[in-house]
Order: sequence, then C-alpha cells, then structure tokens
Amino acid sequence: MSERSEVQTSAAPAAIGPYSQGIRTGQLVFAAGQTGTIPASGELAEGVAAQAERALQNLEAVLDAAGSGPDRVLKTTIFLVDMDDFATVNEVYARHFPVPYPARSTVCVKALPKGALVEVEAVALREES
Repeated sequence: MSERSEVQTSAAPAAIGPYSQGIRTGQLVFAAGQTGTIPASGELAEGVAAQAERALQNLEAVLDAAGSGPDRVLKTTIFLVDMDDFATVNEVYARHFPVPYPARSTVCVKALPKGALVEVEAVALREES
C-alpha cells in the first residue's frame, strides 16, 4: 500500500476543521471540497458565479500543490445550496476543465460551511515521485 501525504498550500483557504486540503497517495490526489472563499481575506466571493469561479481556482491551487491539474481530474463532486444555480455553475465549470470532462456528481445540500453557495471536491491523477 502506498503511503499518503498531506497537500497544503497558502494559495487556497486553510482547512477550517480536522481535515487536509488534500491527500496524495501513489498516483492519486484527493482534494477536499473547496468553496468560494478568497484565501487572502477569508471572505466569500459575492454571488454563485463568483463563488464557483473562486472555488475552482482554490481547487486548482490544491491540485497544483499536489503535482496535478484540471487536465488530470478523474471525478468531481459539486455541492449546491440551490439547484437553480446548476446552469450558472456549469458555465463556470466548463471553463476550468478540458474535454473529456471529468466524471461528476452534483448534489443539492441544505447548507455549506460559512454560508457558501457552492463547494467542489475532486479526485485526480498525479505523477508519482
């Protein structure tokens, strides 16, 4: 079994609980859910489109720190507070991932941490060191 190691970067918001921004093991990266929090201020971006954009930028920062990137993502999960935001988030999401798009699930939830409107997590490949 491969060892696992923590992924940590100041280019994405710090974890707000007992979890890591990401975990590397072998060729896989498991990136924790990222919200639209601006790393420098700790504040949420304004509105669902801006939060989706920032969440995906945060996710990309974690993937980059792990030796991966959007082109290596296998699976994402999107959590939405309001399923009416599905089309808006899709527009933003499509700009961040190349074809073929990763497999994906989208789930409507009652609430997200700190009042976020969207959260995105991912499983990706990376180069083994």
